[in-house]
Amino acid sequence: MPTPESPLHLLVDVLATPIGAMTIAADIDGNLRLALFTEDQPVIERQLRLHYAKTGFNLERARNPHALSDAISRYFAGDLAAIDTIPVATGGTSFQRKVWQELRNIPCGATTSYGELARRIEHPSAVRAVGSANGDNPVAVVVPCHRVIGANGSLTGYGGGLDRKRWLLDHETRPTRLF
Repeated sequence: MPTPESPLHLLVDVLATPIGAMTIAADIDGNLRLALFTEDQPVIERQLRLHYAKTGFNLERARNPHALSDAISRYFAGDLAAIDTIPVATGGTSFQRKVWQELRNIPCGATTSYGELARRIEHPSAVRAVGSANGDNPVAVVVPCHRVIGANGSLTGYGGGLDRKRWLLDHETRPTRLF
């Protein structure tokens, strides 16, 4: 584990998914720190600076760090439970981390509203703050912010775009095909 003075060393991989390239970054302990639908280096570094500006970070390309790329690829191939046990560590505020942890409790194939999510973390009046934390989630898919929808059942914003959100929700609810 890095000391407060040492930068966070991150292993970075890019994997192909049915809905576009995803860049992941993992720390040396095997925790997923970032998963974004982009290969744009400035976007990735900007997101990492939001979370790790105090300690800093350095990036190293790595193939399938800690088998995380394979696990995420299995999810996209239909093994939906493959992401459930991926270890995640994030920066962010304690409130954001509480929201992100609760997102992982939303079952695959289910959705919830921002209001319900606020109630689950015992901050029922913090619906907008929950929405903001949801939007700041640095670990797409594995921390399933795509499972949060509007109170009226409508699809609402998603950093990866509403087409990806719709695809992910459909992917998690379509019947499994046995070949």
